[in-house]
Amino acid sequence: MIIWGIFWGAVLGSWFGGYGDFGPFVGGILGFFAGLSLRWAIRSAIRIELQAHATKATAQPTRAPQAAAVAEDRSEAAAPVPQGPVPHAPPPPPTPSDDPRDADDVFWASELTPQGLPRIPSSAPASAPVVARADAPAEPRKTTTQPAPPNPVELAVLAAKNWLLGGNTIVRVGLVILFIGLSFLARYAASAGLLPVEFRLAAVAAVGIALLGVGFRKRTDKPGFALALQGGGVAVMYLTVFAAFRLYGLLPPLWAFGLMIAVCAASCALALLQDSRALAVAAFAGGFAAPILLSTGQGSHVGLFSYYTLLNLAILFIAHQRSWRVLNVVGFVATFGVATAWGALKYVPAHYASTQPFLAGFVLIYLATAILYARNTPTKLGKTVDSMLVFGTPLVGFGLQAGLVQPFELGAAFSALAFAALYLLTATVLVRRAQASWRLLTECFIAIGVGFATLAVPLALDAQWTSAVWALEGAGAFWVGMRQARWMPRAFGLVLQVVAMLAFMSGVDGGGLQVSPLPLANPAFLGAMLIALPALLLAWWLRQPLSHSGSAWAQGYARVEVLLPNPAYLYGFVFWCLAWWLEITRRVPSLEAGQWPVPVFSDRVAELLGMLAVVLSAALSMVLGLRTRWAVATWPARATIGVLALGFVAQVVDGHRVLNTPAWAVWPIVLALHGWMLRQTDRWQAADAEGPSAQSAPRFGWFHAATAWLVTLLLADCLWSGIGKAELWRTSWAGVVLLVSAIAVLMLLALWAGRGNQPAARAALPWPLNPHAEAYYWLAALPLAVLVFGGALLAAVHSSGHTAPLPYIPLLNPTDLTLALALGGLVFWRRVLLAALPPPARSGGLTGRHALVALALLAFIVINTVWLRVAHHFFGVRWDASALFNSFVVQTGYAILWTLLALSMMVLAHRCVQRPLWLVGAGLLGVVVVKLLLIDLSNAGGAERIIAFIAVGVLMLVVGYFAPLPPKAAAPAEPAAPPPSQPETLP
Repeated sequence: MIIWGIFWGAVLGSWFGGYGDFGPFVGGILGFFAGLSLRWAIRSAIRIELQAHATKATAQPTRAPQAAAVAEDRSEAAAPVPQGPVPHAPPPPPTPSDDPRDADDVFWASELTPQGLPRIPSSAPASAPVVARADAPAEPRKTTTQPAPPNPVELAVLAAKNWLLGGNTIVRVGLVILFIGLSFLARYAASAGLLPVEFRLAAVAAVGIALLGVGFRKRTDKPGFALALQGGGVAVMYLTVFAAFRLYGLLPPLWAFGLMIAVCAASCALALLQDSRALAVAAFAGGFAAPILLSTGQGSHVGLFSYYTLLNLAILFIAHQRSWRVLNVVGFVATFGVATAWGALKYVPAHYASTQPFLAGFVLIYLATAILYARNTPTKLGKTVDSMLVFGTPLVGFGLQAGLVQPFELGAAFSALAFAALYLLTATVLVRRAQASWRLLTECFIAIGVGFATLAVPLALDAQWTSAVWALEGAGAFWVGMRQARWMPRAFGLVLQVVAMLAFMSGVDGGGLQVSPLPLANPAFLGAMLIALPALLLAWWLRQPLSHSGSAWAQGYARVEVLLPNPAYLYGFVFWCLAWWLEITRRVPSLEAGQWPVPVFSDRVAELLGMLAVVLSAALSMVLGLRTRWAVATWPARATIGVLALGFVAQVVDGHRVLNTPAWAVWPIVLALHGWMLRQTDRWQAADAEGPSAQSAPRFGWFHAATAWLVTLLLADCLWSGIGKAELWRTSWAGVVLLVSAIAVLMLLALWAGRGNQPAARAALPWPLNPHAEAYYWLAALPLAVLVFGGALLAAVHSSGHTAPLPYIPLLNPTDLTLALALGGLVFWRRVLLAALPPPARSGGLTGRHALVALALLAFIVINTVWLRVAHHFFGVRWDASALFNSFVVQTGYAILWTLLALSMMVLAHRCVQRPLWLVGAGLLGVVVVKLLLIDLSNAGGAERIIAFIAVGVLMLVVGYFAPLPPKAAAPAEPAAPPPSQPETLP
């Protein structure tokens, strides 16, 4: 390859006159490095494969005698032989080998690695003798550490050193010098006019023929020397024909082309006769370059590709006899490289009919070449796969094919299907051979076929159909991997599911996906459903750990796979619900041109139907889980409370009410389904729990509590509907709606669930109080109690008691009645907590004195605001904080009211002997006295001041008479032990 690089570099250098006589020399130097880099790239790929096979072969000691025998045969072939006829033993029949290299591969393997780089580990044991080539310098074998990989410059220098010093160095250097000398001789003779140009070219051709003749004659005595001479002769012949045509115009194009074909055929025959890969590569390199070098720019592409077809058929014939990978690579690179260049520069759609057959032929030839190479290079692990031909042919071929069919609609899609059919059909034929050695190649072809089938989908269909097909294909690939206990198809199937999801969501984001006149049979619904169903099927298959090959990669994948059943099911359930949502929000084309599509359902109805669809889907999933004992199928039921809450919020935001049509029909259904799913969830947990079902109650009690909260909101919404219909939004009726609903639910929970505040009573109650009574009277009631307390405080302070259209009646208006109910509900709920055994966790703050103080303060505020509303409605005081505070009517009323409250507390304390309560009443009286002196006394001349002072004074006299200070409670004395001599007397 380096010789040909020098040759073509010299040819190109001669075209440019800027360097004068040194043009070919400069071109030859550049060609040397070009050929060097190309050879390094090709041989790097070969070296990787050989290293892999050599590593596998180290565990097989039987390979050592065979490798030693091959090396010995090479050594004997390179050594001088005695004169006389040489007996030729018939070659042994080919036998399968662990190493894909034959005898000629061993010769080439010595050149694959530049000197100074680590050699391929030998498969022979350490005690076996090392047999080196006769023309290679002996080097002691050293055991050193692995050096760092060299950079490309170092690789180029080492490769050049290896080419010059490896093998017969003198012959190689001599050929280079001879080639340069012949170039100088031809140019000197032309410039001096010594000989006719025909004679000069004939002399150069004679030298090339002489090199061929001498090399062929010495093929047995000195094979390395002979092959080098023949390679040089072929190069000289190609150069002569090229010079006669291009430089001097002595040959017409057809004659020159024919001579180059003849040179190529002759050199190919010599290569086959001598089993020389290098000579074959040189011959075909010149053959592929001939039409390019001899092109005038006026030729037909049909002739060019016909000629290349013949060369490729010759390579296919050689591939049937020899496993010369380098030759296959040269043909592949030359054929598709020239085809790509021609397609980029010359192709027009009018050439399609005359170009398509050649491209198909090239793909078929190199597909067959890849199969023949695998057949001729068996190893203990199976047939060898040439990755460049196996994967490069479809990739490059499809790229060219896509360019050919670009003007045609769906041309790329049908081309991808054709490639998929070709490779899948080929894989089927190989599978029918029923040989395990073809397994790797068969799997590669199947992967390529599946890949092209996958690629055809987006090329032909839009996003939603593409995602559907990919999801089904992923499920099929996973099923195949499951049946064959192989992890890679299963991983491919899972990846396709994710890709399908991304493709589908990209279509949804693009808009316009839900426009279809067909119900259910539209791309949006079917696309989402065909993603959901394969995902659910995958989750079903993944319930149990699947078998695999046991390799490190398979075990690593298995550790991930066992985590996927539950996420896969939830993923499928989400897309199931999404499919129904897309169907519900579907739009139909407008009957009038230019108008926007019309939604099938209004936004209000769509929200309700979407909520109903999700809850129904969760119920169906629950049925599936119960019948199959599949735990994850029961999980969506736990999320229905969140769906109902979102549906309620969306309804309120849009200004709709529960009692509106059709909400009044949907909400009872979804609530009933939700309750049924709660019941089934509790049964499931009770059946699976190791201990009593009450142990699982705290975990799922929150769902019951959240249901109570939702009922509170629904009840408030129903009350708001009544307020709206009565047009009472600016009255106190509207202000206490949420508070009334919270009080009602709190009282209901305290009355209904409070029956189960003790274990014995709870055990006799039906579901859901057994086992979730505490969840209702504690978890669900606690936020409601906080809401009632805060709502009562706000209503007392802010509500003016406007009761239109009814007149205001103190204590019988909606505000005062609601506040009284709030206080009663809180007290009753606290009594339920006090009676609970055992008390709920963290309920001490509500059963202690602090809760009593808070309730007393709330009652005090409620009573005070009752007087404020009376003053507002009957005495005309404006409902404003400043106006109320500055009113002497209000202040007088406060003085009398507080004194009455103090009187009540002190009398009650005296009768119950509760000294602290009496002190509180006395403190309130003290506040009244201070208030009289600071506030009421400033109302000079006012009747309010007189009334306040007289009333407070009289009431204080009453307090002093009926409720004096109770005595202190006696401290409990320690009982004294009776004397031993005296018996204990009974009281």
